[in-house]
Amino acid sequence: MNRNDTRSRIQDVALQMFIDKGYEATSLREIAEELGVTKAALYYHFDTKEKIVTSLIDDRIDRLEMLVEWARTLPKTPEGRAEFIRAYAKELHEGRHHDTMRFFERNQTALRDHPSSERMRELMITLVGLLSDDDATLAERLKRAMAIFAVHATWFILRDDSVSDEDRQAAGLAVALELVS
Repeated sequence: MNRNDTRSRIQDVALQMFIDKGYEATSLREIAEELGVTKAALYYHFDTKEKIVTSLIDDRIDRLEMLVEWARTLPKTPEGRAEFIRAYAKELHEGRHHDTMRFFERNQTALRDHPSSERMRELMITLVGLLSDDDATLAERLKRAMAIFAVHATWFILRDDSVSDEDRQAAGLAVALELVS
């Protein structure tokens, strides 16, 4: 197993433990035990829980920055905004980013003052800005900002256990698409 595979495996195991037990209640020792490695082996990649979280946030930021660059090429039309929202929703709900969003939602207090949180906030503001023309009214800009948050709301507002993740995601996307049309 190469270094990147090991790093990714650590991130996956730690992320799941942070979701299940909470960030504060999970120790590096427990992560190492779950991985079946020594603490020294874990420390080679991440010597603190914060560095694991930073790596997860940085991975998310990298993906969002690529999405921003792509979105800058789209026309600021209803079709362009809809294409962006679909891509954003897909990005948000696939792979590790699905679990990362659950981690963010369940561990907000642990992340509030995290150094990478400010860069994440800046990116979200940029994403919202990409959905509006410079001459958009305040109400139009607000609707388009709410489109981004509609996609996110599926994680923390729609908590009905009888509804599948796919149904929640589809509902969030449908609302978001209405808001950018």
